[in-house]
Amino acid sequence: FKHLRRMGVVQHDPTQRLSRPKPPKRLPMVVGEKQMDSLLDDLPFTDDFEGLRDKTILELFYGCGIRLAELIGLKTTDIDLRSATIRVLGKRNKERIIPMSPLLCRQIDVYLLQRNTTFGSSAEKALFLTQKGLPMYPKLVYDLVHRYLSQVTTLEQRSPHVLRHTFATHMLNQGADLNAVKELLGHSSLAATQ
Repeated sequence: FKHLRRMGVVQHDPTQRLSRPKPPKRLPMVVGEKQMDSLLDDLPFTDDFEGLRDKTILELFYGCGIRLAELIGLKTTDIDLRSATIRVLGKRNKERIIPMSPLLCRQIDVYLLQRNTTFGSSAEKALFLTQKGLPMYPKLVYDLVHRYLSQVTTLEQRSPHVLRHTFATHMLNQGADLNAVKELLGHSSLAATQ
């Protein structure tokens, strides 16, 4: 009708006041629990710096549900292994404290030992470093996650954000409270979490 009106064929558009149907909201893509178990328990990670770093990154994404930018921004001082917590600076500089599992604490401890052996304790303060000892950058982390997820899933999207959705979905599937998941993810509204 818009076209016909522009062409002068009709004077009135009867569909002008109709609203378009909204496309249904798609659920986010998530990796299955068995696939995540396979990724973290069965895939062989090397015991060198790079292997330990990669496994720690994957464990942190899945175990804490943090964003890519939050992971990049982590410093060694943000990790508190005694209280099993991690301090994350989220969107709009909102800080939140996220609990870690004992397994994740052990993984981070082993990684930190290897990191300090490889680069020294006075190295760059960023928690995750490249092979050259520089802070990790988003493309490198994205590629790393994509490469490992490709080994266990055929999902179209294989990104750090998929691991964030996976964390939240698996928490809810295991009976976690929606408000608790909201706080862990750092969402400002419950609607975002839903």
